[in-house]
Amino acid sequence: MPTDSAESAGNAFAALTPDVMLDAVESLGYICDGRFIALNSYENRVYQIGLESAEPIIAKFYRPGRWSDAAIAEEHALTLALAAEEIPVVAPLRAADGATLHHHGGFRFALYPRRGGRTPELDDPHQLEIIGRFIARIHLIGEQQPFEHRETISIERFGREAADYLLQAGHIPMALARAYATLVDDVLEKVRQRFERAGDVRYLRLHGDCHPGNILWRDDTPHIVDFDDARSGPAIQDLWMFLSGDRSYQTARLADLLEGYTQFRDFDPRELHLVEALRSLRMIHYAAWLAHRCEEPAFKMAFPWAGTARYWDDHILGLREQSALLDEPALVWD
Repeated sequence: MPTDSAESAGNAFAALTPDVMLDAVESLGYICDGRFIALNSYENRVYQIGLESAEPIIAKFYRPGRWSDAAIAEEHALTLALAAEEIPVVAPLRAADGATLHHHGGFRFALYPRRGGRTPELDDPHQLEIIGRFIARIHLIGEQQPFEHRETISIERFGREAADYLLQAGHIPMALARAYATLVDDVLEKVRQRFERAGDVRYLRLHGDCHPGNILWRDDTPHIVDFDDARSGPAIQDLWMFLSGDRSYQTARLADLLEGYTQFRDFDPRELHLVEALRSLRMIHYAAWLAHRCEEPAFKMAFPWAGTARYWDDHILGLREQSALLDEPALVWD
């Protein structure tokens, strides 16, 4: 769940005018041609910047207060290490002095090469096998050393603290608050049981938010983008978001992913106990994330349905369905 002030961040971004943005890029020696396109990003501000006599680049301006400079440096170091191994991630560009995180006008920013592509076809076993291979290669690098300044996935952080924020800050309608509190207690207890069944699984540096929208498929290669949520956790965190649908469909997609994954790295099948547990934590954390940002103008336009009675009804229904799924056996990998 975010810890910075949504109001202060929104005010800070209001000062990110086109002149400030272009001046920031030109402070690194680039010559902008005045063209820029805002790209979809709700935590940070991301723009495609046109350059004279060169391909456009991507400028990412970090949300104030969300990550420390040390945490951003760890994200950059991981992606640069992956790129050095020819893993198709989009890593930040180095300036002449080797730096990747820059400061200008009170903002922190990084520049990236532009990459295009489409969302992968999750019904295609070949594509999932290739994705599995590259995720395994990411994990081989990720397990070489730990993060020191970035979060670790935990029930407390992504479940309990997120739910308490929703309840204590009054985001949930009063008529639903008691039912929500009881339901979350039930879900989180089942999540704890799932973690206990998984046992002492290994935690490593992860992409952290590895869903199909962060894969750009091009030339039979998945370009993996947006390591902004990189954190420590079990390997299955970077795999489960490719699994949806009924049990038989998920089992088939899991087999496709692991067919590629295990060509490069062993997979601990005990982690399959965590699939629905991690999905449940993400649902609670996402609701808190939306609530924390709900007063920002950009969020109001992008998520007009967030916080409505219908939204909370659907969220509670989704958690009830998760509670039932947490009672079912874990997926099986043959």
